[in-house]
Amino acid sequence: MAEKVLVTGGGGYIGSHCVLELIEAGYKPVVVDNFSNAVRGEGDVPESIRRIEKLLDTSIEFHELDLLDQPGLEKLFKKHSFIAVMHFAGLKAVGESVEQPLRYYRVNLTASMNLLEVMQAHKVHNLVFSSSATVYGDPQHLPIDEKHPVGGCTNPYGQSKYFIEEMISDHCKAEKDWNAVLLRYFNPIGAHSSGLIGEDPQGIPNNLLPYVAQVAIGRRKCLSVFGNDYDTLDGTGVRDYIHVVDLAKGHIAAVKKLKDNCGCKVYNLGTGTGYSVLQMVKAMEKASGREIAYKVAPRRGGDIASCYADPRLAEKELGWKAEFNLERMCEDLWRWQSMNPTGFSKDTAS
Repeated sequence: MAEKVLVTGGGGYIGSHCVLELIEAGYKPVVVDNFSNAVRGEGDVPESIRRIEKLLDTSIEFHELDLLDQPGLEKLFKKHSFIAVMHFAGLKAVGESVEQPLRYYRVNLTASMNLLEVMQAHKVHNLVFSSSATVYGDPQHLPIDEKHPVGGCTNPYGQSKYFIEEMISDHCKAEKDWNAVLLRYFNPIGAHSSGLIGEDPQGIPNNLLPYVAQVAIGRRKCLSVFGNDYDTLDGTGVRDYIHVVDLAKGHIAAVKKLKDNCGCKVYNLGTGTGYSVLQMVKAMEKASGREIAYKVAPRRGGDIASCYADPRLAEKELGWKAEFNLERMCEDLWRWQSMNPTGFSKDTAS
């Protein structure tokens, strides 16, 4: 029988792509989500999950659940025998976290503590955690490897990821039979090549590429480029963009690593190449065949100039490497956006 993996936040952008890859790799994902970043589809199932079911001709078990509801989580663990948990659930907007720090700490930390406690009670000792390169703060050297100092975060979102990493690491030290892989993502973009699932931010997009795509499709008038006076090639922020499908495959490699009783491990998931905001705008103009209007705005609080990964450890220890180039990332993003001009709404790709 297929091994069951619990996926928290599995209706969201990265979670849903990982659900798809888990099924393709022969696992049986059980998905929980509270719809804070997922679109509700027919039958009170996230639209992303409904579309994966259709694409792969399968059925996926889904529970509407908030990880702040510990009794609800207990009930789920009593019902299932999980070999591992992939933990994506959490609030994730840098700018919003600067404005609402207490909300970010309460939701992200409490949810993770509840999850760890319930896992411990039910003897589920394998965890893949969705962390972030924001734990590195302002880079002291580039590219950033896993030995780079952490904790000097420039925003509460990054701090919350750092605190959760510390909680997991401390727990693994105390409980020798625990294994955890902490995956520090750089900047996931793109979409599944089917064009059926992709990033559909609720409200105004906080991330660059969904905003650029919405300008290209005509949903938004103009992109704001936050700061053009950074110490970079063209003055705009430089980031390491990684295709979401590459990222999802990194999670499958991480689940396999857990089976080696690896203890607590940390890996960067990135490409190792940084691109500026303006380079990304040009790449999306090429993919879409449309001009993308932009204006320069003041820097955002909590942003840094440059951030890109040294991903060699993941290649060495997980056997994982990002395969898709920038052109492919933008082509897949544009396919998703043009097939779904209003995201997961009812009037598009049924």
